[in-house]
Amino acid sequence: MVIKAPQEEAAREPCLTTRELSAYFGRSRVVSNVSIDFQDREVTAIIGPSGCGKSTLLRCLNRMHETLPGATTTGTVRLDGTDIYAPGADPIAVRRHVGMVFQRPTPFPTMSIRDNVAAGLKILGRGAPRGREAEGIVERALRHAGLWEEVKDRLDESAIALSGGQQQRLCIARALAIRPRVILLDEPTASLDPLSAQKVEELVYQLKQDIAVVIVTHNMQQAARVSDRTAFLLMGDLVEAAPTNTLFTAPSDPRTEAYITGRFG
Repeated sequence: MVIKAPQEEAAREPCLTTRELSAYFGRSRVVSNVSIDFQDREVTAIIGPSGCGKSTLLRCLNRMHETLPGATTTGTVRLDGTDIYAPGADPIAVRRHVGMVFQRPTPFPTMSIRDNVAAGLKILGRGAPRGREAEGIVERALRHAGLWEEVKDRLDESAIALSGGQQQRLCIARALAIRPRVILLDEPTASLDPLSAQKVEELVYQLKQDIAVVIVTHNMQQAARVSDRTAFLLMGDLVEAAPTNTLFTAPSDPRTEAYITGRFG
């Protein structure tokens, strides 16, 4: 799969788009004909009540949805103009460019901090960096994830020795090691204490300086704090997507207003 290099003059163009994207579990449709653009170097938050299809939509963006039994998709997802669901497209290659971090930290328990980050490079196969080059990438990824100063003297220790918030940032570092174009965050602070959640939010702000970030969150205050644009999903339908300030202060759909004012959900 060939992904085009981003052009500076097109930095504000969508790097990831969906058109008429639907997702199914068997015959049950859980995401319905969603068309949305995700801008480069911006944070897009996806909000909505539990069970509305937020996480499923996210998993469709890097072909993780199809790894579940009976899961299928229709429609298109384009990364820098390339259809990631086109015949012959390699899902592994897609995930090199669209990284993902899940709700609960998932460090590899038998690996050191260093090896956890370096594990992300294995997706590159025989061309994966080794030796000093790999060490440099590990350091860069940990710095990018705001974790280097906390762990630089503990790289050979087990990742399980880290706090929950540090483990989550380690997982983000692992995803960043291969320099993705987009990073997907599925409720990344849901299992963290407030201080750790704050550090992850600060990290999200830093990440958008270089890549596109898509974050699923049940916390509307968090969406308001960290995102440039917000999309509201309801029962699998995209109700509206708009600049975050606009969506929270002057939503165009009464269902959005009802949700953000707490009348349901």
